[in-house]
Amino acid sequence: MVQLIFDPEALLEIREAVAFYEQSKPGLGKSFLTVIEKASLEISQHPLFWRQIKGKFRRYLILGFPYGIIYAVEKNTVYIAAIMHLKRKPGYWIARARNR
Repeated sequence: MVQLIFDPEALLEIREAVAFYEQSKPGLGKSFLTVIEKASLEISQHPLFWRQIKGKFRRYLILGFPYGIIYAVEKNTVYIAAIMHLKRKPGYWIARARNR
């Protein structure tokens, strides 16, 4: 298993999505967070499994929610660049990922 490092903006995206879903339907925000935690664990266990989408970056599609986890593998570390809503500005995360 590798170490996960979340970009601060990715953490903010998680918090915003949790708040949105929780406001929409009580308990849905917690469900979203649980799915993100499980997805993060899967990524840490099998980081090369998911398809590359741009350079060294890969995308894990979240089941049940219109989100993907954008990440890069760097030796024994997985850098999570974004928790991307799939229907909004799909390439917005590229600017923050350029520093990686």
